[in-house]
Amino acid sequence: MDKKSVNPWTWQDNFSFSQAVETTGSSQILYCAGQASISPEGKPLHANDMKAQLTLAMDNLEAVLTKGGYNWANVIRLVVYTTNFDLLFENYAQLEERLKQTDPKPIINLLGVNRLVFPELLVEIEATAVK
Repeated sequence: MDKKSVNPWTWQDNFSFSQAVETTGSSQILYCAGQASISPEGKPLHANDMKAQLTLAMDNLEAVLTKGGYNWANVIRLVVYTTNFDLLFENYAQLEERLKQTDPKPIINLLGVNRLVFPELLVEIEATAVK
């Protein structure tokens, strides 16, 4: 399977994402539900701590990817839902660190929402991965 970035500009490079990703020859696609700062027992963790929530959401997403036989390098699309853009941007480096393993960088959509399933949650991340 081949992946190729489609970027008519370069500004997105400062944020570790691509405007579009074309895949050819892929035979498997994994669509991941939104992952948040949730314990294995289904309890929300780290109320009002964006850094900790973002880290656990990415850990949980990585667990789903791994269980499906994928990894961060397979991710082509992320959708990040947040109730607080300012806190998300203050901690965006946490996400960028995980994306170092991706080439091309995935498409990323950032969406502001009024609240997530549990009111103490600040961020949720869903992904699409291919191989």
